[in-house]
Amino acid sequence: MKKLLLSAAVAATLFGASTAHAADYVIDTQGAHAFVNFKIKHLGYSWLHGRFNTFDGGFNYDSANPNASQIMVNIETKSIDSNHAERDKHLRGKDFLNVDKFPQASFKSTSIVFDAKGDEAKVTGDFTLHGVTKSITFEIDKIGEGKDPWGGYRVGFEGETSLKLADFGIDYNLGPASTHVDIGLFIEGIRK
Repeated sequence: MKKLLLSAAVAATLFGASTAHAADYVIDTQGAHAFVNFKIKHLGYSWLHGRFNTFDGGFNYDSANPNASQIMVNIETKSIDSNHAERDKHLRGKDFLNVDKFPQASFKSTSIVFDAKGDEAKVTGDFTLHGVTKSITFEIDKIGEGKDPWGGYRVGFEGETSLKLADFGIDYNLGPASTHVDIGLFIEGIRK
């Protein structure tokens, strides 16, 4: 009986040690330390840049076991901002995002695989846009982590992926150079 109790205590200690650093983080959108950006080629001659101004989410991260991490992001599609009011009105309409019918886009990870150093990863998950859900993968970099000046703890990442618009039911003809949009995710999380 003593051996069984001792084994259980050792297992609990080891398990506790392996998860001691796991924490939940809220994405810092209130302090404007997170961004969901996009860019798409304009006629193949230049880039059109924009962002989504309203989004939220969180993630779970453990630097000792980063592959167990998870992330969830919700985006308010009507918050699209390309720095041009008339263009934004068109982007919110039926030709593109159709925000009245599809007010939310979201990403939820299904797999995160970091390199041996824990600095770079491939984050795969389900992305829902325009009523269509597809599995996509972000290449991400860890920017850093540590205490902030206000007694909190933060960690930051950036990532990028490219999406084919037609895969999400957006088939408005922008020309052959503009079939894909690049999405950039820049997040700073505050530990809860």
